[in-house]
Amino acid sequence: MANVHFGVTIPQIKRTWTEAKSNSIEFEAMGYDSLWVCDHLYGPQSPQIPILEAWSLISAVAAVTSKVEIGTLVTPAGMRNAPQLGKVIATIDNIAEGRIIPGLGAGWMPREFSDFGVPFLPTSQRLIQLRETVEVLKRMWTEPSVSYEGKYVQATNLVCEPKPVRVPPILIGGSGEKVTLKLAAQHADIWNHQAARQSELPQKIDVLKQRCSEVGRDFSTLTVSQQCLVTIAPDEASAEPMIDTAKKIFGGHMGDPTGPLAIAGSPARVREQIQKHIDLGCTMFLMEFFGRDTREPAKLFAEQVLPHFK
Repeated sequence: MANVHFGVTIPQIKRTWTEAKSNSIEFEAMGYDSLWVCDHLYGPQSPQIPILEAWSLISAVAAVTSKVEIGTLVTPAGMRNAPQLGKVIATIDNIAEGRIIPGLGAGWMPREFSDFGVPFLPTSQRLIQLRETVEVLKRMWTEPSVSYEGKYVQATNLVCEPKPVRVPPILIGGSGEKVTLKLAAQHADIWNHQAARQSELPQKIDVLKQRCSEVGRDFSTLTVSQQCLVTIAPDEASAEPMIDTAKKIFGGHMGDPTGPLAIAGSPARVREQIQKHIDLGCTMFLMEFFGRDTREPAKLFAEQVLPHFK
């Protein structure tokens, strides 16, 4: 059986640190492999929606957990100074004793750049920022001193000490076939496919395999991850109204909970849908549980789904 990884998002939007802390501790106790936060400076629907800043939150979660890996889904590369971000990640990885997974992407919300005094560049230029950020982070975590002269990222005789406890595995998120998937093939340890396009996963994996071949990389060395909404209930009868509600609330943002790869239904149905992903080559699931209190569906999943894949 493939080594299957299950991660879960923790409360962050319109939630307190106390709630995030308790959920993190409980999710770890349930047996999940990783905890995830989104990296936005504003709530996705409105600047007025409260949201806990990602890397501050990860640092705090690292201090109250001991086993789970912790990551961002995802950090927009151009939203922060890249060398400073690398230093922050290295420090937090020391707090976490080697459990950090930095997820990186190009970003998509203009106001969380511009309102904070950071230019929101055209997509092609944000993808250059992403590539340069990944390149400089990898070097500063492994080399004694780094000088780097990119179009958007610069560093001169940069020293990052202490180094991370482990070299953090880099997740690259996005599904652009020409540039993003090539960047993933070149640089990523993990490629994550966003929930909104979950039904396109088979096609994207095929393209990713092509990109790996083009850059001379063995596809099997790259972990494929799927961000997903999980709507689980004890039986199909009770799952059906939850699925209808999830579709109304999330629309297309977290994918279609009735789609061909949707992870929704009874535990048996959820296990079948997860196996479909595994058969495609996807072995990492970064899950947002549907429910007013996500600990309840997370507990059901941990009890009736996790043991079948561990």
